Amino acid sequence: MSTADITQDNGENFAEVARPTGSQRDTAELGRELQEWLTGRLPDGADPAVSDVRLPAANGMSSETILFDATWTESATDPLADAEPGTRRTHELVARVEPGASSMPIFPSYEMGTQFAVMKTVRELSDVPVPAAYWNEPDAGPLGAPFFVMQRIDGDVPPDVMPYNFGSWVTEATEEQRRALQDSSVEILAGLHAIPDPLEHFPFLRLHEAGSTAEESFRAHLARQRGYYEWATADGPRSPLIERCLDRLEATVPADDSPAVLCWGDSRIGNVMYRDFTPVAVLDWEMAAIGPREMDLAWMIFLHRFFEDLTTMAGLPGLPDFMRRDDMAARYRELTEHQPENLDYYSLYAALRHAIVMFRVQSRAIAFGQSERPADPDDMILHRKALEAMLDDTYWAQVR
Repeated sequence: MSTADITQDNGENFAEVARPTGSQRDTAELGRELQEWLTGRLPDGADPAVSDVRLPAANGMSSETILFDATWTESATDPLADAEPGTRRTHELVARVEPGASSMPIFPSYEMGTQFAVMKTVRELSDVPVPAAYWNEPDAGPLGAPFFVMQRIDGDVPPDVMPYNFGSWVTEATEEQRRALQDSSVEILAGLHAIPDPLEHFPFLRLHEAGSTAEESFRAHLARQRGYYEWATADGPRSPLIERCLDRLEATVPADDSPAVLCWGDSRIGNVMYRDFTPVAVLDWEMAAIGPREMDLAWMIFLHRFFEDLTTMAGLPGLPDFMRRDDMAARYRELTEHQPENLDYYSLYAALRHAIVMFRVQSRAIAFGQSERPADPDDMILHRKALEAMLDDTYWAQVR
């Protein structure tokens, strides 16, 4: 049986769970719109020409990604100038566009300007390889929605569809190469969490006037997660399992008076471009937040476990020795001298957050006629069994 034919018990294809199909725009029209927009952004006489507009096959389930080349005549006042004035040079660029309401977006808001600001600030204050963010456009007029434009970087990304554990350049690598990828991925988190005074540098990420400690910031983050669940289920079914998880988490928040840090939010290897198993671009900042270190670390670990559990369900060998929780925590401690605490709790939180996203994704697929609505709403959570095992405190004993 090929991986393309692997399905859940209810018949849904794994390939649809992470990237539901949506409408795609006409690339020629996009090219004209981007060229007109650049003409207004660049100095007089730049005469930009946009070409090779592409919409990646693995376009995200959140913001829309547009790849394009733009050639223009550089000048002394050109913000991207890297040659003698008068030289025409081609720039490889990416536009990230806020999804429209008609696409039934995964999140209630995307705040493209906030993502842009996070990327610029992280690039300025750390060695984390974040692409250069060039322009932010809050006006929906040029492309139909707010967007920003950033540097395009070439590299390899662990695929989501099919998951990299099913068979990819990651599974074909040697153990030493995978360990290099694993360790360098944890280094991303260490670098982000080392940025000093995050509330001073990222004040726009403060939630509900939360304090500066890990616990205070996390309580605000958890409250926002409850609000996200209410939004995601406002016009559809509710999940008793998700509500049990929220209740448990709210009742058992760990005490932690350590300083809160900048969290990437969507800290998974599928949001990183690698070259020779080393990160060259850290992407997707819509979930950036101020919070405890363990929130990022647990998300990175759990998202691998999510794919690994799918691999087991499919009867494939997977990567059981890759990104193991104890190894990841030990590497983080080596880099930061911080001992990760309460990883069972933050792993449940990661699984809960992912469950709400998956619930929204499946609601979206049902609305678009790609899936049937199940009799039990909890079946809309692909990792239901893992989430139930975490609630029963039996999950991690099975996978360590």
